[in-house]
Amino acid sequence: MTAESPIIQVDGLVKRFAAFTAVDRLSFSVNRGEIFGLVGPDGAGKTATMRMLAGVMRPDGGAIVIDGVDAVADPEGIKPHVSYMPQRFGLYEDLTVDENIRFYADLFEVPPALRRERASRLLAASGMSNFGKFRAGQLSGGMKQKLGVACALVHTPKILLLDEPTTGVDPVSRRDFWRILYGLREDGVTIVISTAYLDEAERCNRLTLLHSGRALYCDTPTELKKRMPGALIAISSMDGRAVRSAITGKPGVSQVLLVGDGVHAVVDNSDLRIPQLREAIGLAGVQVSGIAVAVPSIEDVFVALLETGQAQ
Repeated sequence: MTAESPIIQVDGLVKRFAAFTAVDRLSFSVNRGEIFGLVGPDGAGKTATMRMLAGVMRPDGGAIVIDGVDAVADPEGIKPHVSYMPQRFGLYEDLTVDENIRFYADLFEVPPALRRERASRLLAASGMSNFGKFRAGQLSGGMKQKLGVACALVHTPKILLLDEPTTGVDPVSRRDFWRILYGLREDGVTIVISTAYLDEAERCNRLTLLHSGRALYCDTPTELKKRMPGALIAISSMDGRAVRSAITGKPGVSQVLLVGDGVHAVVDNSDLRIPQLREAIGLAGVQVSGIAVAVPSIEDVFVALLETGQAQ
């Protein structure tokens, strides 16, 4: 492979469970040294895809090439290149942090001196240098995830596969976790992460939006936002429910969502519809503090594409 070639290439991937198709002709590529996201709700096919990438589940169709190795024909051949951290990573809760790292290092035959150096560096990067003697079962959810990453990286793989690693993790630990991932990317590690948190999509270099086992679109967050059908209007009000009632079903309004400080509405033409929305809200006697065009989030784009049927 050349340096410019994708480090992961997936073409027409299929996985079925009896009559249910979990992954349906999925195709994407991952560039070297990027954070690539598989983003979608529960049941979108994220975990099945990650398990096939890791070589622990055989696909029913399609091809996977990882760093030049045919992962379908030779799943053992990708093991030196890849480290996989599933949703429930297999930490041994009765072992200490240091003992867990040593166990995984021994699995990959990492020499003791090299293991100690890597463990020290990984724990320092995750802010856990003082927790080496703590039992894994005593750690918080966020710290367990950090320890899981340290164990997954102790043999310095080229590719790190993370299956919904921040599920159930508090916001501060999520932020720290992503700081670790950015540091790994700077070190040249390619990261594939699956998540149901659409706000995390903003943190990826590129991502594919998954729904019912299919890829809707694959691009950078910036380019995906350009696919927003119409314009997003943010309406600030203390009475979002009344605003929603006043504008739902109005001409050109395809979607109305309650948000923390009011309502987000998707319209076909912002210049035309903003005056009309302002008038409808005024006639309803609802007070608003602002109506303006807003930059859509990945969540806004995802929901709008599904609502308008443009996600096929």
